[in-house]
Amino acid sequence: MGSRTTARGFNREGLVPARRTADVDYRLARQRMIDGFEKGAIGRDLVCDAQPMLLRNAEHCSTPTSIDCPICAENQVRHVTYVFGPRLPAHGRCISTPKELKRLANRQGEFTAYLIEVCLECRWNHMVRTSTLGNY
Repeated sequence: MGSRTTARGFNREGLVPARRTADVDYRLARQRMIDGFEKGAIGRDLVCDAQPMLLRNAEHCSTPTSIDCPICAENQVRHVTYVFGPRLPAHGRCISTPKELKRLANRQGEFTAYLIEVCLECRWNHMVRTSTLGNY
């Protein structure tokens, strides 16, 4: 997925926060997990362990990608965005519309968005990156 962003700092797909300099990227951890699986050091049950709620959110509240699942290669992963911060539920909020993400990004306070990739076929899931949002 490219870094096509709008003037307001959001990805055009709407549910994925645009990349910022303070982001934490988890590509190396992802690759290490995939390498461990491919070498047989990590079992499929440990890499394909998405919880039912994450799978439901991936099915109904996610952004499709063109990225093939690194485990089953039968499906393309989907991106799910959760936001945590002041006056949000303790378990965070799964973002389901671009408008909701923009509203949170414009609120007072510091929010953290977690972008997770999920395969609906084999249940692979891994954090892609974290981003900060909000006016602080």
